[in-house]
Amino acid sequence: MIILVTGASGAIGAALVPALLRDGHLVRGLTRDPARLSTSGLESIVTGDLTTGAGVDAALDGVDVAYYLVHSMEAAAEGAAAFADRERAQAEHFAAACSRAGVRRIVYLGGLLPQGGPRSIHLRSRFAVEEVLLAGAPQAVALRASIVISAASRSFRFLVRLVERTPVLPLPGWRANRTQPIDGRDVIAHLCAAGTSTAIDGPRSLDIAGPDVVSYGEMIERIRDALLLRRPGIALPFSLTSVAGPVAAAIAGEDYALVGPLMESLESDLLPRDDQAGRLFGVVPHRFDPAVAWALREWESAEELAAR
Repeated sequence: MIILVTGASGAIGAALVPALLRDGHLVRGLTRDPARLSTSGLESIVTGDLTTGAGVDAALDGVDVAYYLVHSMEAAAEGAAAFADRERAQAEHFAAACSRAGVRRIVYLGGLLPQGGPRSIHLRSRFAVEEVLLAGAPQAVALRASIVISAASRSFRFLVRLVERTPVLPLPGWRANRTQPIDGRDVIAHLCAAGTSTAIDGPRSLDIAGPDVVSYGEMIERIRDALLLRRPGIALPFSLTSVAGPVAAAIAGEDYALVGPLMESLESDLLPRDDQAGRLFGVVPHRFDPAVAWALREWESAEELAAR
């Protein structure tokens, strides 16, 4: 099978490519900067730009399955409207090119949505991209996930850095909101299955999640415990994300333009609708604490954690 991966240099794409290669597929990458993929083991690398559409048709020539793993987290920097318009335009270019090339299946990784629909800027944009891509191929699949637990996950690294660098853990009003984080290994297993499963016979969206329902406050405390740190938590009666966000980003050494949209999503529960994906693809997800332990070991194999 010939497979195209966009976003192959990102956290998810970089883990997905080796898994697809191990399964015996020919894997092609689309990128604006070929140097970033020069050591990835890809069968071929095509230079292209989803914003203009340049190179996308060439990248999709002969492709059976196309993975769309392109995400932006820059709404805070460029404004909500510009951010959403750009993401939608990129998806439209890609979906149109897939249709022209006769691509059988697009696989997209987006975010879990709160009950009643997306509220934050970046979740609204993810949902709009999902709708575009589901219309772009006869067997398109959109997977929705919450926080991914892996050493390369931007959201997980942000939380670890916060816990590591904050002597007292302030837990704002969103601490009681719940989600179901997912082990990075399980995300890859779902993505691989979504690309090849014969159970997919038409466009559909599926939620993927770990088995543990945790509040954001509990998640932070369990990461603290895994780091073997003494960090007392202080419950705050307010959220003030617009104020706390830049401070948290500075502490974690992150750009608020990237972290801000993530923090907006903490303002509500993000829970899966059901567990159809696990049953459909046969993926048995890892529990939260083992997922955190694995991610921290993987992190420490390449980079020192000051807290440990």
